[in-house]
Amino acid sequence: MSALWTAAEAIAATGGTCASPWEAAGVSIDTRTLAPGDLFVALRGPSFDGHDFVAAAFAKGAAAAMVARALPDLPQGPPLLLVDDTLAALEALGRTARRRSAARVVGVTGSVGKTGTKEALRRALERQGPTVASAASLNNHWGVPLSLARMPRDSRFGVFEIGMNHPGEIDRLTRLVEPDVAVITTIAPAHLGYFRSVEAIADAKAEIFNGMTAHGTAVLNADNPHFSRLEAAARARGIARIIGFGASPRASVRLVDSHLYSTASAVTAMVMDDVVDYCVSLPGRHWVMNSLAVMAAVKALNADIGAAAVAMATLEPLIGRGRRHRVAIAGGEVLLIDESYNANPDSMRAALEVLAASEPRPGGRRIAVLGDMLELGDRSEELHAALARPVLDAGVDLVYTVGRAMEELDRALPAQRRGGHAAGARELAPELAAALRPGDVAMVKGSLGSRMAEIVQHLLKAERKPALASEV
Repeated sequence: MSALWTAAEAIAATGGTCASPWEAAGVSIDTRTLAPGDLFVALRGPSFDGHDFVAAAFAKGAAAAMVARALPDLPQGPPLLLVDDTLAALEALGRTARRRSAARVVGVTGSVGKTGTKEALRRALERQGPTVASAASLNNHWGVPLSLARMPRDSRFGVFEIGMNHPGEIDRLTRLVEPDVAVITTIAPAHLGYFRSVEAIADAKAEIFNGMTAHGTAVLNADNPHFSRLEAAARARGIARIIGFGASPRASVRLVDSHLYSTASAVTAMVMDDVVDYCVSLPGRHWVMNSLAVMAAVKALNADIGAAAVAMATLEPLIGRGRRHRVAIAGGEVLLIDESYNANPDSMRAALEVLAASEPRPGGRRIAVLGDMLELGDRSEELHAALARPVLDAGVDLVYTVGRAMEELDRALPAQRRGGHAAGARELAPELAAALRPGDVAMVKGSLGSRMAEIVQHLLKAERKPALASEV
């Protein structure tokens, strides 16, 4: 197998200098996950400097390190690629990897569902040829060039997630990715604290079109009220092929029927002129919509829709995004649904719908454990209080809340639905653990900064039975 990067290739891409030859099998920016044979890139962050970890990288078997300054304390011998700026050089590696590959590339953005849709696309395409995709949620100014730099030259497909919380961020990243297909999952009031309106969020997401050629395809949510705005933005960039997905009559990839179950969904969709029946192995209407986006992107790539449909039955939840655990407690067990990775108003409603479809065992209750949704700006109080209606519609028996903003929801709920409130997740965790009883279904969700994962970790410290195959 050929190397991912040789010294000569990296020098040509970055304009750097290196005194000795080397070959790297991968690229890393974190010594904690570095694999032997990786090129370590010493990035500078707000509270750390990757140059301080170069020695540790070589101790773990790094093939070389890309640095922006001399390291006199480093023993002689390990190869150093010296560049002016390591982030700019990482971007140069990503740009070069993209352009040396003949892969068909999909860029995925949106207010909700980016990572899930990216992972589902990876599953759909890897059956059809060598496929590379962003790991986890590597979707920012470090993650996107890193993901591109890791793309093998023989890749047939690439799927890259592109995130943002400020205007202009997607513009810079899409010009690296140069997507052949751009998927915008949906537009919702996420990161509203940094934008004057939801329309401004739509305009920022539409920056993804700036890295595309006129031969590209835009895949857009036809059910979203901002569909026409996004469509106009794509056409203004010269993109003629627009594929809408959703239940709307204007969708080219259209939901015909679906049956939502507690752990999966059955879907019938019209994909252009073909009727396709398939199973989505994850619950919730939002996953049905994600699957339609996948079908639209696969169609845009002229790849195999049948293989993509089969792949939808093999999806698995990521940590913090719907993973389920059976947790043993005194007298029985509790089903814990971990949605702790992040939250905004739309994803909260989707998670509550999944909780509504859950089936507590005899004597059990539906329990929602909700942390603050962050970055909502002046509308934060309003949007938190507005969760009361979907909570009640979901038939939730008890709601535990965490954080100052969630006090608005706590006040908006009937007294009999209030389980408890705490300023922080760590304070609430033991109270929740003591209140759980056999047969309960507890769903934990909040923005990453709310640290709701601490509640999940507290509950999982208890002895538990292995999760069932249908519940992971």
